[in-house]
Amino acid sequence: MATAFKAFVNSPVGPKTTHFWGPVSNWGFILAGMADMNKPPELISGSMTAVMCVYSGLFMRFAWVVNPRNYFLMATHASNETVQLYQLSRYARAHGYLGKKEPEAQQ
Repeated sequence: MATAFKAFVNSPVGPKTTHFWGPVSNWGFILAGMADMNKPPELISGSMTAVMCVYSGLFMRFAWVVNPRNYFLMATHASNETVQLYQLSRYARAHGYLGKKEPEAQQ
């Protein structure tokens, strides 16, 4: 166990490199998106959410082709893609792009 941990720490994608800390910092996007799931869809920026979808899609590809292959970065962006696509679907549904427009919440 200690040998495996030491190998991870000293690996090319271990915590001594930006290949580790970059994905860790990107979890902030995912946590923010998850926190926004309970907010009204009228507050979602459709253009920014679409940009985040494109960003995560591009960087999933990057994580796959970079050497050494960075599975942690790929998992991070796959998670962000999932959250952002859900938010984008909420935005589209609220603005009537996916069928009937949802009624606005009464205040």
